[in-house]
Amino acid sequence: MTTFERIKKLADNQKISLQKVATDIGLSENAIYGWKTRKPKGEDLAKIADYFHVSVDYLLGREDIEKIKEPVDLKDIVSDHVNFEDVNWDEWLSFGGKPLTEKDKMLLFATFYNRDEK
Repeated sequence: MTTFERIKKLADNQKISLQKVATDIGLSENAIYGWKTRKPKGEDLAKIADYFHVSVDYLLGREDIEKIKEPVDLKDIVSDHVNFEDVNWDEWLSFGGKPLTEKDKMLLFATFYNRDEK
């Protein structure tokens, strides 16, 4: 599978067009399609890898695992922190491959902070 095909597969899995991916990371709308015939720059691959939370090695075909999916226990995340601002939300959670909004983060924190076990 080529680098282009891997990126296309990631986009298809999230139901996102390649044009949207390109513009979201600051490339021209059809830049990724150009990678069918030429190699992308390393900095552009790094942006794609960050966007999809995969490694550049995955995009280059050097590793097969696109991402490690482990369950995230929200209690563990919020119980160790006193303030909403202390939680590194973007390290743990995303929605549709994108970072959570500040409002979503505040709602999650309020929902799960000091929640009693039932």
